[in-house]
Amino acid sequence: MQEVAEFRMPKSVLYGRNSLEKLWEQSKKFGKRAFIVTDTIMEDLGYVERCIQQLNTKGITVITYNKVNAEPTNIHVLEALTICKEGKCDFIIGLGGGSCIDAAKAVAVLYTNGGEVEDYVQKDREIDNDPLPLIAIPTTSGTGSEVTSVAVITNKRTDVKMMMKHPSFTPQVAIIDPILTRSVPPHITAATGIDALCHAVEAYISKVSQSLTDVLALSAIESIMKYLRIAYEDGENMEAREAMMIASLQAGIAFSNASVTLVHGMSRPVGALFHVPHGISNAILLPTVLEYTKGSAVKRLAEIGRCLNKDLYSYCDEEVADYTLGEIKKLCFDLHIPNLKEYGIGELEFEKAISKMASDAIESGSPANNPRVPSYDEIKQLYRECFHYKYEDSIKTLGD
Repeated sequence: MQEVAEFRMPKSVLYGRNSLEKLWEQSKKFGKRAFIVTDTIMEDLGYVERCIQQLNTKGITVITYNKVNAEPTNIHVLEALTICKEGKCDFIIGLGGGSCIDAAKAVAVLYTNGGEVEDYVQKDREIDNDPLPLIAIPTTSGTGSEVTSVAVITNKRTDVKMMMKHPSFTPQVAIIDPILTRSVPPHITAATGIDALCHAVEAYISKVSQSLTDVLALSAIESIMKYLRIAYEDGENMEAREAMMIASLQAGIAFSNASVTLVHGMSRPVGALFHVPHGISNAILLPTVLEYTKGSAVKRLAEIGRCLNKDLYSYCDEEVADYTLGEIKKLCFDLHIPNLKEYGIGELEFEKAISKMASDAIESGSPANNPRVPSYDEIKQLYRECFHYKYEDSIKTLGD
């Protein structure tokens, strides 16, 4: 029997096409002064102006911060926090990908609790006060940040991606409008989609998984494996876009409650030092890490395989686990996921950084949740394998 487990998610989730039009209904209960944390892409697409006009019409004043980029830093957070305080804002809206939402989370917590971002890593600083209310509006299908209690911010002083985890980082409201993802280009669709797959797979094999997260993780994996290729090839396919938004949400809730494992632990240092987008670095690492983990997670990986293919119940767990890995590798290959070398990282530069990356990965705590916990030297070797990884030579099926 499972021990008592805690399960958290936002108080309210609005989902459906054009659900963005309900922003004002959610906003009015939080106050009259809104602060939008976003980026210039959201402005160029007109999404920021849509929010401003909708809120202004209902008598809500809006202040914006648009300097967040693909890897939000403590500098972005402090800049945004200053503007938010000067504007005496009542609530925050995180509009964009996971970077914008993570930055918004940090601003919401620091606004009422003080300090700097790094104070909240490893729960070094207590969060005594409720954060400013936060409405999260994702425009990609991958990070799941709109429903998680996690925020990842890069420390510019140390080049370390800082992970903060606390219930206070969970948005009060998430608005999931799949129409906002139609403009996402294929390469970002691929990267964010594999990020969601990592969340779901890692949550399912995590040492601290629980029954509620298992259901969500398996459902997310099944949808992603079915619909990500379609969304990648045809961004206007709304059935695929909707399915990916739901899968991202499910995977986000799953990993927020069950934790991520080795993939994310190793991915954050790559992003911090080489500025590889989070989804891409996860995708690059996923096949190698699963191969390393397989021997300690055969049953779980087999359960994933049988979820993907109902005809595999007559095969043994080892065979179906191999099938699962093969299907994931095929997906990465079809989405043109590169290895680290192909991404443009110099081999000598990468080798010099491996020791720091391995240390930072262990320090994050995520590898400890992996079914097979790696040593420092094993993590270094896994990084080297990922540098030259080739999908063409690695794809297996039950027929091989």
